[in-house]
Amino acid sequence: HALEIQADPEVQAFVGEPVTLKCWFSSSFPVTEKLTIDWTFRPLAGGSLQPIFHYQADAYPAKTGTFQGRVSWAGDVAKQDASITIANPTPDDNGTFSCAVKNPPDVQHDIPQTVLTVVRRGASLQLTSAGLLSILVFLPSAVVVALLLIRMGRKVGVLPRWKDVGYKKSSIEVSDTPERAGCGKRLAGWCLQHLDSDEEGPY
Repeated sequence: HALEIQADPEVQAFVGEPVTLKCWFSSSFPVTEKLTIDWTFRPLAGGSLQPIFHYQADAYPAKTGTFQGRVSWAGDVAKQDASITIANPTPDDNGTFSCAVKNPPDVQHDIPQTVLTVVRRGASLQLTSAGLLSILVFLPSAVVVALLLIRMGRKVGVLPRWKDVGYKKSSIEVSDTPERAGCGKRLAGWCLQHLDSDEEGPY
């Protein structure tokens, strides 16, 4: 006879937040006290299998190793559920977890594996916050530098003064004194007008 066991092939967890590793089984015989469940772990970097949990009529978490005190029973054999929960996961828990179930005389089966990846929650949010902070800090500075460059350029004659832009000669008489620009232009150039606040009046 054979057992059928299923488990999630990949699971992502967050640092410090409990994660449940699901495992389901199907047996052609009723579940008895002889049923056993064994969870093992192999680190992502490789190495030997580490037993981290055993069940037979009761739960027996590992008493040694890196998972000591962090693995708890989350299943229900009456519902053919052999899941476990890992508390306070860290990136050191990244690796492959295997769920083996035996329900004599059903003992032959393929052992499914679950690859666990533990990451830090909010990494993308932190990146967004850093970008926002950069914008709040550097954008105003860039605007100030741009305005200062414009002002310096007008002082040395590289750029025309606002007072010389937008004026027109009268169609009736010719005057050396330019007329004021329209309201729209004066409003649009309010900032630039104030940049010349320390200059003398029209020549």
